[in-house]
Amino acid sequence: MEFLDILQTIGIFIGALMILVFVHELGHFLAAKMFGMRVERFSVGFPPRIWGFKKGDTDYCIGATPLGGYVKIAGMVDESMDNEFLNQEPQPWEYRSKPVWQRMIVITAGVIFNMILAFFIFSGMIMTNGKLVVPVENVAGIYVTEQSILYEMGFRNDDKIIGVNGRNVEYFNDLVAPSALTAENLTYQVIRDGEEITIPVASSFLDSIQTRGFLDPSLILPSTPSGIAASTPAAEAGLQRGDKITGFNGQKIGYWIQLTDMIRSSPEGEAITFTINRNGDIFDLEIIPENKAIGIYAPDLDIAGGVRIDYGFFESVNAGWNETIDQTTGILQGFARMISGDISVRQNLGGPIAIANMTKQATDSSGWIGFWTITALLSITLAIMNILPIPALDGGHLVFLIYEAVARKEPTEKVKIIAQNVGFFIIVTLMIFVVFNDVIKLF
Repeated sequence: MEFLDILQTIGIFIGALMILVFVHELGHFLAAKMFGMRVERFSVGFPPRIWGFKKGDTDYCIGATPLGGYVKIAGMVDESMDNEFLNQEPQPWEYRSKPVWQRMIVITAGVIFNMILAFFIFSGMIMTNGKLVVPVENVAGIYVTEQSILYEMGFRNDDKIIGVNGRNVEYFNDLVAPSALTAENLTYQVIRDGEEITIPVASSFLDSIQTRGFLDPSLILPSTPSGIAASTPAAEAGLQRGDKITGFNGQKIGYWIQLTDMIRSSPEGEAITFTINRNGDIFDLEIIPENKAIGIYAPDLDIAGGVRIDYGFFESVNAGWNETIDQTTGILQGFARMISGDISVRQNLGGPIAIANMTKQATDSSGWIGFWTITALLSITLAIMNILPIPALDGGHLVFLIYEAVARKEPTEKVKIIAQNVGFFIIVTLMIFVVFNDVIKLF
């Protein structure tokens, strides 16, 4: 079974990656064609070539290494390191013969297409599925134990969180928006015992939430079962769907996680007295758990005051745009904080293994919604990584073009080739680091 899980993880990851690579290279391809440049190869995957066909001047193919792809444009020094054309005069169909502004568009088209893909995915998911949100006004508070990361940060049980970074929010979901979480000075506004206080969050907290979770929606679920399993202790005692369990052996409770933790920690075979609120009627029920369970189903966000918002076409487009901007801001701020040393590079930077596991987990937990959400996030990340000013990446080529536009002359081809080699060394070194880091975290 583990072997099948590994194969499934690899398959899902390669599927997402191939979508991203195809869209990225399609951007370069269409932009080059638009300006009359000859495209010699459109490859999804790196060599060796395992399948393809030729149409016109272009070889459309699939490479054996599914970790990227490339579009080979005539007259351009790229990852293939082909420079034989430099001994000839520039031809009208070559990249090097076109105006700088056209070459800039061709170079950045892959990044632009990746961002467009993310925008389309977010907009499409919102239009077809809407959004499940929990208004802050419907949340009574959060469940916090002394062993939790929230307690370490300064939160306490029954705190009602109303805002983040000095701004009150409408929905509980907004409290964990990427742009908010990765802000430089993260603070939360909380109502505690009728007074509003501000809780500052240490800059290193992102290192902790990788494994321990943060403001998960389960923390706000009330102790109200969504259903009762037949022929179980709860059913035999007369517990009904919608009953709010407000007491446990005389101790006041109000949260689902609190209830299940107390049931699991109770002595085996001993009766528990539950205080029940059924439509305003308060009474007690005695139930003896079996195998640390009484037969109740967890509540969903509807019981916690959640509402599903349906969007029309234009509202979905606007919401998809806002989601793309928020996720992009969060990723950029996260990178900035890693570079500044505020958060750990080792804890927060993932390679192929980490990304594959994350994609598989998202797909397992949320199906195609999870898959497409991760694909959109990876598309944004790929765009940001590619636009970095590193030779061999799109951003490195763009730097040379900006230099050419300002200085009115191109860098020499020798400089370009040396820069490409340096860029490849940087990329390979980074890949070795992230893969090694993935393995360390995995084991």
